[in-house]
Amino acid sequence: MSLAMVIIFCVLMMLAVPVGHALIISSAAAIYFFGGLPLSIVAQQLYQQTQSFPMLAMPFFMLAGTLMLGGKLGNELLAFASKTMERWRGGPLATTVVASVVFGGVSGSAVANASALGSVLIPWQKRQGYPAALCAANNSTSAVIDILIPPSIPLILYSLVSGTSIADLFTAGLLPGILLAGGLLLTCNWIARRRGFTAPERSATMRELARLAFLSSPALLLPILILLGLRFGIATPTEIAVLAVVYALAMSLFFYRDITWQRFQDNMIEAGIATGVVMLVIIGSAVCGWILTFDQVPERFAEWIGATIQNPILIILSMNILLLIIGMPLDLPPSILLLGPIFVPLAASIGLDPVQLGLIMVLNLGIGLYTPPIGTTLFISASVAKTSLGATTRELWPFLLVSLIVLALVSYVPALTIY
Repeated sequence: MSLAMVIIFCVLMMLAVPVGHALIISSAAAIYFFGGLPLSIVAQQLYQQTQSFPMLAMPFFMLAGTLMLGGKLGNELLAFASKTMERWRGGPLATTVVASVVFGGVSGSAVANASALGSVLIPWQKRQGYPAALCAANNSTSAVIDILIPPSIPLILYSLVSGTSIADLFTAGLLPGILLAGGLLLTCNWIARRRGFTAPERSATMRELARLAFLSSPALLLPILILLGLRFGIATPTEIAVLAVVYALAMSLFFYRDITWQRFQDNMIEAGIATGVVMLVIIGSAVCGWILTFDQVPERFAEWIGATIQNPILIILSMNILLLIIGMPLDLPPSILLLGPIFVPLAASIGLDPVQLGLIMVLNLGIGLYTPPIGTTLFISASVAKTSLGATTRELWPFLLVSLIVLALVSYVPALTIY
């Protein structure tokens, strides 16, 4: 039944059927025609997956992000990031990296980050003399920082399928996110030196930077407040998400004073649409997960890997390679929801902590977002930069190398994710 489901799903994906619909159709067809089971199982699993209290954190975090980035705060964050990097060679490229760090503490979505930042920064970088393909490659890779810096939507999804603490995952994602950002900053500087890009003659004064830091402080403080609230047990993840919405509304009302009823409605609709898209994938993957469990695929896969490869180092390497391959054609949410139940037992069999596994999966699949042939952030960035996919791909290699080094560290140095 699992094999039939996979084949039908692949056929539907080749026919360009949306992922959520493809998951539901392939699961229902496999259950009805190959499993000999009643279709009521599909309805039960679709409903059961929505009955998760921690899942409520996701739409509220999305709403908080849209509220904070929909007004003056987004402009202040971009100004702060660009002025901070003015002193660097390759500062315009580095601005994308820094902006991804500060936006990551608000949006939690790599695709949203690539679209929002790319549409503003890539045209500006091109006017500064940087090649369009290089700008697109930088934007598509920097966006992955967003899914490591809390709050991260993919980490919430992994928590859903693995039962791992959201607080532990958010805390664990902070250091890898900073490492990736640092590596990409050095890469931007190296490219600028190698190609002869110079720093601007005038850079921002400390007074200007202090003013911009103050105006950006509400967004910069949000991930810190989230981590403190979760780490010290002040509230549950869902309650923290609701408080984040209240915080975003308060900042818009009293600090920036830019909220209007129309903008609030637009932000609500935007967050609702984004939540609906992810929820469709979640409920679709629930049926797929039930079929895999019914056929005992996770247990058999773990037993087969354990019998074939005894060395834990090689097992982790095999998991990374498989995740990188799957992450190329398949988007991040369905990949986490489908592979999580398979990899969690395998990780347990070799003593790999589930928190570390979560960061390995998210970073792997994040790299898949800009890896050809079907890289979402790669397509978005190339489209915004008005350059070819081939030219953008040729500029990817230094950024990809840094990402793979950070991935290796996360995979084999537990101290980076387990505190």
